[in-house]
Amino acid sequence: MKKIKKIKVWQYAKFQSVVMALVGVVAGMLYALIGAIYDATTGNLSHGTALAFLAIPIMPFYFAAFGLVSALIGAILFNRFAKWIRFKNIDFEQ
Repeated sequence: MKKIKKIKVWQYAKFQSVVMALVGVVAGMLYALIGAIYDATTGNLSHGTALAFLAIPIMPFYFAAFGLVSALIGAILFNRFAKWIRFKNIDFEQ
């Protein structure tokens, strides 16, 4: 059994930000694709359809920012309270 002494806050936040940016890319592509399909089937291609494609570059930015902030808060809280709730042991295979 290995023990975690603390989480490196900034490294964890950067990692989580990259992961959430990738999730944002997928979410933006799905949003744009589903919006375009819906507008094409209803015959209402408009400026809203073009704006839906802006979700592809914008959603990753917002997802990454949210991932960074939430990981910073989560890592700081973990480092602060892990000793009180005794959540420092993790099993690894050797």
